Amino acid sequence: MSPTDPSPTTPRTAPPGGLVLEVRGLAKSFGDNQVLRSVDLSVQRGQVLAIIGPSGSGKTTALRCLNGLEVADGGVITVGDDLTLDFASGPSKRQLAALRDRSAMVFQHYNLFPHKTVLENIMEGPVVVQRRKPAEVRAEAEALLARVGLADKRDAFPFELSGGQQQRVGIVRALALRPEVLLFDEPTSALDPELVGDVLGLMKELALEGWTMVVVTHELQFAREVAHEVAFVDGGTIVERGAPEQVLRNPTHERTQQFLRRLLHPF
Repeated sequence: MSPTDPSPTTPRTAPPGGLVLEVRGLAKSFGDNQVLRSVDLSVQRGQVLAIIGPSGSGKTTALRCLNGLEVADGGVITVGDDLTLDFASGPSKRQLAALRDRSAMVFQHYNLFPHKTVLENIMEGPVVVQRRKPAEVRAEAEALLARVGLADKRDAFPFELSGGQQQRVGIVRALALRPEVLLFDEPTSALDPELVGDVLGLMKELALEGWTMVVVTHELQFAREVAHEVAFVDGGTIVERGAPEQVLRNPTHERTQQFLRRLLHPF
C-alpha cells in the first residue's frame, strides 16, 4: 500500500508530485541550549530526504518538531497547501494535532506499547486518534503485517519479538496512519548488524512505491542508493544539502568533509 497506490515497480526517480513539506527558520531551545538555530528544508511528494550529521547536531530534535512531538520556538512548518504552523505566534492545539495526523514517526527504539499485542499497537492510532472503523483498520493492519512477513506475530507482545521484528512493526504502525510524510529517526541504530538489512530493505521498498520520507540516518550506503537529497546538519542548522552524489562523494563545505572522513575512517 502507498499514499497514491502506484505500481510497486514505480522507479524512485519518478518526477515528484508537488511540495509536501516546507520548513523555514525552525528554531528550538532547551533552557539555555539552542539545539536548532534556523533550519530550512523542503520535501517534494515521493521524495526521500536523508539527514546526516554528528550526535548532538539537532537531527532528532528537528524530526520531532516535524511531527509535533517537540513544539518549536520559532519558524514555520507547512504541510501540503492547507496546513501552516507559525511557531513564533504559537500554533493551536488543533494545528498540532493536524501536524501529527499527517506525519508519522518511526522511532530508534521502537516505542511499542509493551502491554499491547502487535495488532493492538498498530490499531491504536488509527482507531483511537483518527477514529476510523476498527474492522477496516484491523483488515489493513493484518495485510500490512503479512506484507512484512509478520502475519503470525499479530497476537505476540513486543518482548516476544526480535529488535528487527519490533522495528518492522513500528514501520507498519506508521503506515497504518496513512500519513503524508514518514519520519524515520535512525531506525537501524538499535539493531544487531545482521538485522539492519531487513529494515533497510523494507524502507527501500517504501521509497520505490512513492512514499515521502525524511530519514535521519548514519547508513551512508542507504542514503546514497535511496535518497533523492542528502542534508548535512551541524550546530543546529543545515550546513550542506544536495544530491547524494554531491554531498557524500564531493562535499563543498569543510565541515561536511571532516564529518565524512571521520565516519568513513574512524581510526
